[in-house]
Amino acid sequence: MMRVGLIALTLLVLLWALALWRAGRNEARAEAAFPPEGQIVEVNGIPVHAVVMGEGPDVVLIHGSSGNTRDMTFALAPILAENYRVIVFDRPGLGYSASFNPDGETIEQQAEILQKAAAQLGAEKPIVAGQSYGGSVSLAWAVTRPDNISGLVLIAAAAIPWETPLDGFNTLAATPTGNVTALPLITAFVPEWYVEKALDKVFAPQTAPEGYADHFGPGLTMRRASMHANAKQRANLLKEVRALQPRYGEIDVPTEIVHGTADDTVGLGWHSHRLIEQIPGAELIELPGIGHMPQVVAAPEVAAAIDRAAQRAGLR
Repeated sequence: MMRVGLIALTLLVLLWALALWRAGRNEARAEAAFPPEGQIVEVNGIPVHAVVMGEGPDVVLIHGSSGNTRDMTFALAPILAENYRVIVFDRPGLGYSASFNPDGETIEQQAEILQKAAAQLGAEKPIVAGQSYGGSVSLAWAVTRPDNISGLVLIAAAAIPWETPLDGFNTLAATPTGNVTALPLITAFVPEWYVEKALDKVFAPQTAPEGYADHFGPGLTMRRASMHANAKQRANLLKEVRALQPRYGEIDVPTEIVHGTADDTVGLGWHSHRLIEQIPGAELIELPGIGHMPQVVAAPEVAAAIDRAAQRAGLR
């Protein structure tokens, strides 16, 4: 019996060693295949990855959960760069921006560091546009840093406290135990084709456009540190939105809200229909049949909303 136990323990140790080796190899491959697109800006010693393109009024783009700059540079940023200077950030802990809060960076902390990074790049009062979780960060920017924003564009933003619990994966991945046990196995053994297939669920009822996965780099999202940072942020988001919501009425910059009618991830009715009543002068653009990723599948419509915010702000 003792021998059987020893053999089982040895096999577990070998499996664990294999998982750590494969995870490290897969992470190195992802970073080699999808290196930083832009430059690293240091804010109080914290690296923030920024992509800058185009000329004109400043627009900051903030990606959503599990994302990186490449989500915005696939379609939306190139359109905007024809008329604006576009700054696309990796949020802390994702892409190539460093994590700095072991408990998970709050939306207000993220707004602060991204605003300071934008200022270092010469964008003192940009239009700020964020999708999904990035919309929550954009709301925090507008509320807590009102002197450093000219206009606000919210794309399928998570804005109103919700009632559904956090999913099981992120609940586990946010914990130290999950970080040490589950995430190495996922990074090591979940194949890329499965991750790319999962992208279609994010885009539903659309599918990820041809070339999106090859541009976005799902392997960057599958790194252990990125999954852990993202999960901690997701785990804390509800209480942060609850705390921020009472201050939405303080937002006094031109605000455009863009939301797909078929979004099952961040529902139009629950979020944007309620949000429009809480931000003075906000305008809502509903995109018929569009799911959770308008910045990719309806990029011209999102760019048009940014144009309207710029015009209302006197920048165009």
